Amino acid sequence: QSSATAEFLAPLQKQNKTLYFEAGVPIRGGGFFTCIGRDGKVFDELKYVWLQGRQVWMYCRLYRTMDRFHKPEILEAAKAGGTFLRKFARIMGSGGQWKCAFCLTREGKAVKIQRTIFSECFYVMAMDELSRATGDTDMQLEAEQMMEQLIYWVQVDSSGLGRPHLPGDVPTNSMAVPMMLLCLVQQITEGRGQKVAEKYRDLGNWCVQQILQHVQRDGTAVLENVSFDGTELQGCQGRLQNPGHALEAGWFLLQYSTQWGDKELQKTAISKFVEVPYQSGWDKEHGGLFYFLDVDGNCPTQLEWSMKLWWPHCEALVAFLMAYQQTKKPELLDMFSQVYEYTFNHFPDAENGEWFGYLTQEGKVALDFKGGPFKGKNTFRSIKLLDLMGC
Repeated sequence: QSSATAEFLAPLQKQNKTLYFEAGVPIRGGGFFTCIGRDGKVFDELKYVWLQGRQVWMYCRLYRTMDRFHKPEILEAAKAGGTFLRKFARIMGSGGQWKCAFCLTREGKAVKIQRTIFSECFYVMAMDELSRATGDTDMQLEAEQMMEQLIYWVQVDSSGLGRPHLPGDVPTNSMAVPMMLLCLVQQITEGRGQKVAEKYRDLGNWCVQQILQHVQRDGTAVLENVSFDGTELQGCQGRLQNPGHALEAGWFLLQYSTQWGDKELQKTAISKFVEVPYQSGWDKEHGGLFYFLDVDGNCPTQLEWSMKLWWPHCEALVAFLMAYQQTKKPELLDMFSQVYEYTFNHFPDAENGEWFGYLTQEGKVALDFKGGPFKGKNTFRSIKLLDLMGC
């Protein structure tokens, strides 16, 4: 780092240590409350499996990789959360295939199952990282077994997800699916040697190619949904842009390009998945990243399209800092700085601590709770940013 860069990052490092994590409350019996009001009180005792998995992953990652968090109480919290997940999250689905619930009661009874792969994805992340922190090979095996189930659903037969095949439903490549699988490939292979890396390399390459199909309109747009053969879909679904997802995909691609030394993929990741979503997604009047956009300039059908959410800004911070770290292009650091200024001027709650998650287009707080069914700790993003900043 240059002295100017170090001077710029120093105050950010100090602030991120105190502002970047959000509260989840561990309770007796395992699991975590995540529906936390502005005053820190629990307003709903349901436990959401996405957030349970992320929180277990975060505690393990902190314990394993950062000296100041290598404390027994952090590991114990992770183990308690992992025990709760192993005992209650998995439910036998059709054809003898395991599914994971979307949410559970306080005692662990299943309330709802989604017809997607994402609860299972966060289960894999939690079990793999917990196995690394504890040395428990059974949890590593569970992660790998669930990973094989995910691959089967995505690449072979999705009927186990419980979603009926309807005659008017056009098969769609949603960017969230290959993007999340690529994240899991990186999680499972990290530090486990060349043999494991090669085992998942074909899957990783497949994920990359599926993600690259979303670059459309002669490279000027990243669309959230395309057809299975990589062509643009008709209607609102086909025109949908999600700047946060595109930026997230960008830094996943950057990590993968670094792992395999792929310079062309690095260039594509930065130019198409980092710079293009920023240019199209940044609100030039009020600042911040839009949640959704229509590529043709129509009003998106998602009612919250113009809101500013916490997580796209976190993805942008990671993407721009990672891109700058790899290229040292000053314009990428300038973009990081702009996103940083908006993020830390709008999302942190100076009075009560933690972050708000949902702002109006003008940047006013729209919803003042600190955690909910989808918003928990900024786990993967926050730790990656701290790692990039050398905190």
